[in-house]
Amino acid sequence: MTSRHGQALIALIVCALLWSTGGMLIKTIPLSPLAIAGSRSAIAALVMLSWHMMRERAFRPSWSMAQIGSIISYALTVILFVMATKFTTAANAILLQYTAPVWVALFSTAVARERLRATDIAVVVVVMLGMVVFFLDTLSPGAMTGNIIAVASGVAFAGVALCMRAQRGTSTTESIILGNILTAVVCLPLAGSLAVDADALTRLLILGVFQLGISYILYAWALAHVSAIEAVLITVLEPLLNPIWVGLATGETPSSTAIIGGIIVVSAVVARNFVHARTAHTQSGA
Repeated sequence: MTSRHGQALIALIVCALLWSTGGMLIKTIPLSPLAIAGSRSAIAALVMLSWHMMRERAFRPSWSMAQIGSIISYALTVILFVMATKFTTAANAILLQYTAPVWVALFSTAVARERLRATDIAVVVVVMLGMVVFFLDTLSPGAMTGNIIAVASGVAFAGVALCMRAQRGTSTTESIILGNILTAVVCLPLAGSLAVDADALTRLLILGVFQLGISYILYAWALAHVSAIEAVLITVLEPLLNPIWVGLATGETPSSTAIIGGIIVVSAVVARNFVHARTAHTQSGA
């Protein structure tokens, strides 16, 4: 293992840990979902833009249709995720969003006419089963709405992946930055009161600077120095740890039904990503 590779693995672990704090921070900030989503993205946009300008010294969006799709999909993803976390349990919100690879596979087939692999078909069936288990849970009407919003967040996240793929590496950082700016522009005028005490303001700053801003910077850097398999296995820490931090901070615990559904979804998605990463590794001859 090279020094740079080891540093990248540590960066990925830190990134996953930062991502996993999202549920806890969102749950404990006494603001509306739109206020949290808009403020978080405004702060993150400043962090990411500062980092980008130090590295590239230029900000050149391509404004292609793929980039516009990435920007809109990203904004929908972060807004819907915050809403879902507020309305349902943190476990349900993150695990249902984690179904995104299934939507990527289905959309690729419908839009790009790509053929589903046997592994994709199996994963689609298993993940759909896991989603059914989630919706068998006995929830209040508001929490059930949160589950539906969480699924929508996963669909939007799939849109980010597909549009980013269509960008073919062109101006992708600009897409994320502009997605955060769009989120702030859309949400903050509709957010209502932004008055918070010093403690809540600190959590909001942590959410924007570290959980969303610095985590993305670490992730983008680490991906250039680790294998796809390592990235898949390390970042799965996020959906596993997210409900734990929320439980410790608020006492919220997922139901046994949600745990079973989560195990089904996470296991299927990780298995799919692992198989695809191994196949790509083999085909590259590495």
